[in-house]
Amino acid sequence: MKILVLSHEYPPIGGGGGRVVQELSQGLANRGYQIHLLTAHYADQPKMEQSENLVIKRLPSWRTQPFRADLKAMGAFVIKSFFRGLKVIRKFQPDLIHAHFAVPAGVSAFLLSKATGVPYILTAHGGDVPGGAPEKTAHWFRFILPFSKLVWSNAAAIAAVSEQTRDLALEHYQAEIRVIYNGINTQEMKPQELSVHTPPSILFIGRFSPEKNATAVPRILAELKHLPWQCTMLGDGTEMNLVQHLIDENNLADRIQLIGWVDSDSVKEHLAKSDILLMPSLREGMPMAALQALSMGLALLLPDKGSCPDLIENNGFLIEPGNLQAYTDSLEKLLTDKDLLTKFKINSRQLSEKFDIHLTVDAYDKLINYTVKGRSR
Repeated sequence: MKILVLSHEYPPIGGGGGRVVQELSQGLANRGYQIHLLTAHYADQPKMEQSENLVIKRLPSWRTQPFRADLKAMGAFVIKSFFRGLKVIRKFQPDLIHAHFAVPAGVSAFLLSKATGVPYILTAHGGDVPGGAPEKTAHWFRFILPFSKLVWSNAAAIAAVSEQTRDLALEHYQAEIRVIYNGINTQEMKPQELSVHTPPSILFIGRFSPEKNATAVPRILAELKHLPWQCTMLGDGTEMNLVQHLIDENNLADRIQLIGWVDSDSVKEHLAKSDILLMPSLREGMPMAALQALSMGLALLLPDKGSCPDLIENNGFLIEPGNLQAYTDSLEKLLTDKDLLTKFKINSRQLSEKFDIHLTVDAYDKLINYTVKGRSR
């Protein structure tokens, strides 16, 4: 079966959603699907990559940052992917279009489907749904919500990565939406050992943006200066300068390291050197960073949002978003009880098997076959 995949994010650009696209596309290609993927080009990335059953083409875009696409860049992706998509469809003749992110890829998929008759399925990742990331997208949806309803109502099938994402979508769109959780390749993301480092190592991964609440990290750790620990923060964004200011203000420059935006291989290296994932987000769907940390055997401190509760089974703590004192207290427990931290690390690795990527690929395999075969009857 042939599938045209559209996503404006694909490693090394974008966040967790892009990594989901990568894992799923590779998983389907390994099962014999022929995948032609259109994504955005950035900096010196190769414009085309090809492996068995998977072709990746990166289209010119106005993207100026690896971690964020503004409205201009998203608009450019809609235009570029539509016209390139027409050429691909004529030559490749896909059975289905799979759009990751309702905006912008869903818009392109809708237009391509209308122009060619090829059906499309949609995967919503969170920020592409009204209310999913209001700091970034609230003003966009004031203008695009009426048109976005066409994208949702014309999709042959829709998946959301979490219950929260589905519930938010149902507030605005009349559609049948199933939940398919993100998955992780537990064989590639596998720790060499699960012993606690000396001193314990804390890791933050994510955009430095209001919804990810990166500024909470130095505020939390400022209350725990009396304990041994080191912290690494991976990512970039609009609040980078504020995070740096808080680090300096609390005299934590020798204990918190700001690395910036890194590729997936570097993320894995940092995970291997860490013990605790500190994720003080104000909202989440199904965070890929938490799945990676789970697979690499880190204890988790997660917000009680989205699908995060599914990732905690005696391997960390769920905390009310914005409750910095609760984060501080929970982190102190882990830093002062090595046995507890070791147990949580072991439990995380064991729990990760429930989220292996093959289960996600299974779900999409069934969805794709049902959609295409249903159309042919």
